[in-house]
Amino acid sequence: MPLFADIVLPLAQPTYTFAVPEEMTVAEGEVVSVQFGPRKYYTGIVWRLHDRRPAVKRVKCIERRLYDRPLLDERGRALWEWMADYYLCTLGEVMRCALPALMKPSADSSEALADGDFRPRTESYYALAPACADEAALDACFERLERRAPKQYAALLEVAAAVRENGAGDNGTGANSAGANGTGEVARRLLAADRPTLHALCRKGLLEEREHEPDIERGEPRFRLPCLTPHQQQALDALRRAWSEGRTAALLHGITGSGKTEIYIHLIAERLAAGEDVLLLVPEIALTAQLIERMERIFGSRVTAYHSRLTDRRRAETYLRLNRSAGGAFVVGVRSSVFLPLKRLGLVIVDEEHDASYKQAEPAPRYAARDVAVWLARQAGGRALLGSATPSLETWLHAATGKYGRAELTERYGAAQPPTIVLSDIRRAARRNERYGHFDKELLDRIDAALARGEQVMLFQNRRGFAPYLECPQCGWTARCPQCNVTLTYHKGREQLVCHYCGHTEAAPHRCPSCKVVELQPMGFGTEKIEEQIAERFPAARVARLDRDTVTSERAFSAIIGDFAAHRTDILVGTQMITKGFDFEGVSLVGVLNADNLLNNPDFRAAERAYQLLTQVAGRAGRRATAGEVVIQTADPTHPVLRQVVAGDFAAMAAAQLAERCDFGYPPYARLTVLTLRHREPAVLRQGAVQLAERLRARFGRRVLGPIAPPVDRIRGEYMLSLMLKVEAGASARRARDLLADELRRFAAEPATKSITVSVNVDPQ
Repeated sequence: MPLFADIVLPLAQPTYTFAVPEEMTVAEGEVVSVQFGPRKYYTGIVWRLHDRRPAVKRVKCIERRLYDRPLLDERGRALWEWMADYYLCTLGEVMRCALPALMKPSADSSEALADGDFRPRTESYYALAPACADEAALDACFERLERRAPKQYAALLEVAAAVRENGAGDNGTGANSAGANGTGEVARRLLAADRPTLHALCRKGLLEEREHEPDIERGEPRFRLPCLTPHQQQALDALRRAWSEGRTAALLHGITGSGKTEIYIHLIAERLAAGEDVLLLVPEIALTAQLIERMERIFGSRVTAYHSRLTDRRRAETYLRLNRSAGGAFVVGVRSSVFLPLKRLGLVIVDEEHDASYKQAEPAPRYAARDVAVWLARQAGGRALLGSATPSLETWLHAATGKYGRAELTERYGAAQPPTIVLSDIRRAARRNERYGHFDKELLDRIDAALARGEQVMLFQNRRGFAPYLECPQCGWTARCPQCNVTLTYHKGREQLVCHYCGHTEAAPHRCPSCKVVELQPMGFGTEKIEEQIAERFPAARVARLDRDTVTSERAFSAIIGDFAAHRTDILVGTQMITKGFDFEGVSLVGVLNADNLLNNPDFRAAERAYQLLTQVAGRAGRRATAGEVVIQTADPTHPVLRQVVAGDFAAMAAAQLAERCDFGYPPYARLTVLTLRHREPAVLRQGAVQLAERLRARFGRRVLGPIAPPVDRIRGEYMLSLMLKVEAGASARRARDLLADELRRFAAEPATKSITVSVNVDPQ
């Protein structure tokens, strides 16, 4: 009976059916190469095997199998299907996001695709040969070599000792494995003997050399765990109780510096000791280096890093290595780590779970890694831990209503004291002539005092560049991006104007291109301008900047952070990157230059985000025995959110914001889906958006809002309009997605509107 396979290709397309050649054996989840179209060849995943011939004249055959085992097991395919269904995208779009680049090549011919096949690096392993099959034979070999070839004797002795001492397998000679695969092997890199000596032993038939991919090393059987305070132990016990009561997820709500990581370490050790896999998610690549270094001190070689700054080869090798693992892996990574093939997932930890970086903006699937992590834990029968000093209101409500467990850490770890937070009124400072550039006298005085004591300072400004835009004081001309409806940000160090949306760059003009009379003036300020002004004000201080412009590589980031940690830098100026979980014992003062731009965003989450960001950046101060200081510059010191930040009253902020969202029907009391329509012709876009809105209102009624133009309504030459679907929490989300997907398929199929691109963002952040 002919066999057919539904294949997922890395395209925004549904699955396509191919014939399985009679001589070929394939399984679901395996990787194959296929011809798609007249002359294009792709890597695909076998999704379903069946005997139903498609209704076409000619069915193309699978070209060949790739790899020696399936890349996706049943649970991995279930994850892809759930994501495609929930986030309203295709399986091909999930595949593009889930697999490392080298594992999904395409080419114009089958031969070219074969040449581009990814093959992981192999490593040399040595094992005792059959000539050393028992202790007597091995002793005889030692006697001969000790007299005639002492160097070879030492090498054979080293291999035999390593095989016996470090491994867990048996190769039939009574010698245990020192490799990672339990076959009586020891990795070449673990041996002191040189390669010519080892080759000589192989020629004599005393050793065997084998080449294969290295497996995950298990590291130390016992971990050096940190001691917990009584307060931390109570929180750990509360988490265990929540999981024992059947809850999949639990919230660890601990103030900044309370020692959440120590609790993570104890839970990780428990799961690894049980032979299970652990996934620790962090929101930013910037955090992984510091966290991985700390985890390696505890868990040794078990720690595996996974993020986009790794090379394509290393990402692919990591994926394949984990796909071979039977359990006991420990991965520290960013949001894309949820796609890794962890076979025995016992624990997922989402550190700083509130962070918006866990939500993918582009391309599809626009998933939230925090929500995917909870789903993964539930499917695997494992546990999910969400940790934060300022949890998202969705997670907070789940914990308050008992859907999630909850544990509290209300004390800083050890003798550390919480910082003193001061609001500095910039309007009052201006009236008193106490404002110098973008600094109040109050902040400058405290910086001066901190530097005099030999302490360090962090300054936070949530905008990079020198100035948001240049303006002509004579005619009002401003530099704007030719492709986007935004002003160009001025970067003084490079003398360039840069669009932070499309990347367009041009030289900064010295005179106004319009009136050609006067020089352009920088308006507003970013981190580059703050760095310049603070260096002028404190010329003896060593100043550095941490933002996307200075962090051009992992090495550059490590250099900036390393200098600050080693006290080679006195003042660190940065964007949100400096708020992300750093622990510098020398920092006694944190300054926030402009809190108002956080509060005045046109977003229902503005107050929540502002509280989270200000609390996180304040937590960088005084993380040891001496209480630190935080100065927040604002034009509205009476703002309720700022008062709640000063008081450290997260519960009050959450109660106020949840009440407001309940009244107006926003998450977590409703589910939002934002549709963004794009087209180069504004008239075509407007007509299509109105048509789609009318269709959706026929299905959903007043739950559909728009179309409206977003704040930035043109990017890369395409105009944009948005529609929002707001479905109350009590309604069927499944039914709403089905109705929406049906209308979007109809919209895409009509000749008048099929040229309009529609992006679907479920649960936007």
